[in-house]
Amino acid sequence: MAHAGIAHRYSEKLIAFEHGGAHSGKGEEGEKDTLLWIGGLGDGLLTVQYPSTIAKSLPPNWAIAEVLLSSSYRGWGTSSLQKDAKELAECVGYFCKLRPGREVVLMGHSTGCQDIMEYVVGEGASTRPEISAAILQAGVSDREAWDFLLPEPEEKASCAAVLAEAERLLAAGKPKEMVPRENNIVQRELGAAISAYRTHSLLAKGGDDDYFSTDLDDETLRRTFGRFGEDVPLMFLLGSEDPFVHPSTDKVALLSRWAGFVKEGGGVVDEVNGGVVEGAHHNLDGDPEEVVGDLVKRVLGFLQGFEQREESRG
Repeated sequence: MAHAGIAHRYSEKLIAFEHGGAHSGKGEEGEKDTLLWIGGLGDGLLTVQYPSTIAKSLPPNWAIAEVLLSSSYRGWGTSSLQKDAKELAECVGYFCKLRPGREVVLMGHSTGCQDIMEYVVGEGASTRPEISAAILQAGVSDREAWDFLLPEPEEKASCAAVLAEAERLLAAGKPKEMVPRENNIVQRELGAAISAYRTHSLLAKGGDDDYFSTDLDDETLRRTFGRFGEDVPLMFLLGSEDPFVHPSTDKVALLSRWAGFVKEGGGVVDEVNGGVVEGAHHNLDGDPEEVVGDLVKRVLGFLQGFEQREESRG
């Protein structure tokens, strides 16, 4: 299936694909605000369906572009959130230059949410181009998902052994070395070779990817969500049927807890449009049209509310 759009080469080897949308070709190029969408582990251009639906629904002054990173597809196994944030900074800078004075909003899906967290509050955040707002859709804990999705004792033991081997390699000063393929349940399930560093980052408590675990203490969350500040309004979206969140998790309470630390730090959270999307799975592929429509409506509501807030601030 062909998809109309524009490929923006934002760095030497990376592009962002801007969807054509319902209002493609209308208005001047520099008069558009941009929603940059960042996928999760294994995602690439057009691998998730709902950004295309968002594109068809955006008002004429907005465009959505999917960001291709070097960690896209299978590249995540040898990459890091810091590298993603560096490349995102190039992409944000590109669109700021292309459309000066216009808004750039980031929307992350799954590990794309970790990328946004790293961009806004991680090391070097103050040196990156400013964004206008952020949407975190399906921000989940890889560490916790691996724990409860491997019910058999031998599977848990295999996963623990993979982490132990990664930690051994890190201690030996070999973060870039691949964790051996033999009996590597993580590589078997995800289909990508994984470095010692990224294995630890995903599976260890306190690893660099560990932003969304339910067992993180208050002080840890103050150092992450608490650092958003009022200049980057935020919205959380989490599917009620997301299989990567433990069934016993109170999703409403979880999002409320995160939002509480954002607000405690002086930040702004859209809790009118944000929240738990009823009937939604992780990336909404295959979900009923009305469920996808609910997500799209929430995104549009956030963008509209964000615009109104900016206008009121003058």
